[in-house]
Amino acid sequence: MSRFQWSRKKSKAEEGPQDAPQEPGAETPQDKAGLFRKLHGGLKKTRSKVTGGLRSVLSIGRSLDEELLEEIEEQLYLADIGPAAVIRLCGALRQAYKSAEIKKPDEVLDFLKARMTEELAQWDTALHLPEEGPGVIMVAGVNGSGKTTSIAKLAHMFVAEGRRVLLAASDTFRAAAVEQLEIWADRVGADIVKNESADPAAVAFDAADKALAQGYHTLIIDTAGRLHTRTNLMMELQKVSRVVAKKIPGAPHETLMVLDATTGQNAISQAIRFSESINLTGMILAKLDGTAKGGIVFGMRDQIDIPVKFVGVGERAEDLTAFDPEQFVQALFE
Repeated sequence: MSRFQWSRKKSKAEEGPQDAPQEPGAETPQDKAGLFRKLHGGLKKTRSKVTGGLRSVLSIGRSLDEELLEEIEEQLYLADIGPAAVIRLCGALRQAYKSAEIKKPDEVLDFLKARMTEELAQWDTALHLPEEGPGVIMVAGVNGSGKTTSIAKLAHMFVAEGRRVLLAASDTFRAAAVEQLEIWADRVGADIVKNESADPAAVAFDAADKALAQGYHTLIIDTAGRLHTRTNLMMELQKVSRVVAKKIPGAPHETLMVLDATTGQNAISQAIRFSESINLTGMILAKLDGTAKGGIVFGMRDQIDIPVKFVGVGERAEDLTAFDPEQFVQALFE
């Protein structure tokens, strides 16, 4: 399967030859294995809290009783899973214990893995972009979250699938932001629209105009990294969205927010504030290295419930993978 899920409507052009990108290509077993190794490494800190802590209380010779269930609950709190998620998971665990669905401590981990996978699988993690006309993705996030690098990785994924990609350098507030995006565009084979002296919305408008006129398949709009507490900057983000929508009906088709996985619960607070100003459709969990607090994924379902669509597992252009609930939970436990 492709590294990302692709949701679209069929077009009449599919009945014959067309000058359009092919369906996403196959990902090799080697690709999947390599990305899983990086995901596994990125969740090292969270995994040590989840499995390390749980295995220490699920020691050989103990019986499954209320005292042990309370210790399991404490370990899940320590793993940044989130209060509501812990209460829900432990409630299901207690019910399974009372109904004799599980009887021994060594059944607890498999039970939790199955429940956590089931919860995350409820998210719609596909990208919903139109088949005809440019699909527009707007990307937001605070400074330092890994936003620009994530945009480059997204562009690389689309280019690798045979799509013509245009980047809009609408982060005109931060010094060197345009230059950084331009370097990445050249590296991954995407084109770019830039104007460092222009208003961010004006750059986005020009990029949308070029995407329409020159038949680009995908337009990715970089936006200024902004503090979620700055009302005027959030209004500028809304303006970019409105301007693009006037040029391309239905755009932006996806609005993704990049979150720094090392910041834990603060990342969720940022996402909540952003979602109050713009219609977020998905998250990119960046900087999933050995210090990341991966447990926040479960807390997000309770506090904001906007799906994680991608995870960044390294610094290279190839180090972005579609969020896979089963794989993510597996990396937390094994």
